[in-house]
Amino acid sequence: MANSKPSEKKDTDAPEPADPLEHMLEGLSEEPMAFDDPEDDTDAISPKVDGIIAERDEYKDRMMRALADAENSRKRAERDRRDAETYGGTRIGRDMLGVFDNLRRALDVVDDELREKAAGLIEGIELTQKELLSVFEKHRITKIEPEFGQKFDPQMHQAMFEAPVPGAPAGTVIQVMNVGFMIADRLLRPAQVGVSSTPASQVASAPDESKAD
Repeated sequence: MANSKPSEKKDTDAPEPADPLEHMLEGLSEEPMAFDDPEDDTDAISPKVDGIIAERDEYKDRMMRALADAENSRKRAERDRRDAETYGGTRIGRDMLGVFDNLRRALDVVDDELREKAAGLIEGIELTQKELLSVFEKHRITKIEPEFGQKFDPQMHQAMFEAPVPGAPAGTVIQVMNVGFMIADRLLRPAQVGVSSTPASQVASAPDESKAD
């Protein structure tokens, strides 16, 4: 049996493969391609950018205001804390001034005879007054006790009366009726004093006792 070789038949009717380049050119028209104008895009984007910038500035302003408010609150809290530490004893200190006044009045009437008869009692009153003043100092409460001849200070003193006193110029302290108190740099109670009303002419003509024989 003879080997039969399949006959190769060329299909002349099959279409030839299309050229890719030619296929691409078929879709092109003879009219030139139209490109978007960049200015049109800029005009459309510009309002959006302006809006974003405005929003950013608004948030920045809010943030700065919030930071400023927080800093002010911190400073106010710190100031309130310092004031509480310094002046926290104002109310109780003012209430305790009456106790000091009573102790002082009690000691003012003590004479030598009474001290001999009730030495222990007098010593107890003096120690109580000393302890009270020590507690005052712990709370930065100090006495205002002007001396004779000291110039009257309306910021620290309260004039209870005026009287002419030889050798004491007008406007000077001649008597302390009640001591005053300060708490730190604030006045807790003014010192109650008597003030001289002696005319300057009488003060100038008064004899100088320090030079007298």
